[in-house]
Amino acid sequence: MILSDSKILEALEKGQIVIEPYRPECLGTNSYDVHLGKYLATYKNRILDAKKHNEIVVFEIPEDGFVLEPGILYLGVTEEYTETHNSVPFLEGKSSVGRLGIDIHATAGKGDVGFCNTWTLEISCTQPVRIYAGMPIGQLIYFLVEGDIQKYYNKKGDAKYTLRTDKPVESMMWKNTF
Repeated sequence: MILSDSKILEALEKGQIVIEPYRPECLGTNSYDVHLGKYLATYKNRILDAKKHNEIVVFEIPEDGFVLEPGILYLGVTEEYTETHNSVPFLEGKSSVGRLGIDIHATAGKGDVGFCNTWTLEISCTQPVRIYAGMPIGQLIYFLVEGDIQKYYNKKGDAKYTLRTDKPVESMMWKNTF
């Protein structure tokens, strides 16, 4: 079941969902709009290795915007810090962003119950496009969880993305055993 606007508000009041900063005008019928933070990152190396720590270069989006180029993976971050304690958050791009040829996540659109952080975005584009810090970039949709939760994400010993940040976070795949 997807939470409606009234159920999202109820969860916010109960502390089951946290959104900072919260803006009432961003609450939609069954979603909440999030915005692009001021930092982007790219990987230092062109060839990435899943078994190694791939370092990133973080930079601030200038006031006059930044032009994304096709063929480059950019890591972005949401302005909003979120916590979800009773539902599964899904982050989807806004249709207006998609119509500019921008994808905001390669595969990681689903959060876990207990995820408490900003969202790192895996941004790519089909043609050059100028973006700006603070622009609407996506929307969070919340699915109610049925049943008891045994392992909240923020309480798992092996959770890799728990350090609160306002900057994009690189892949931590290298911490897995395979």
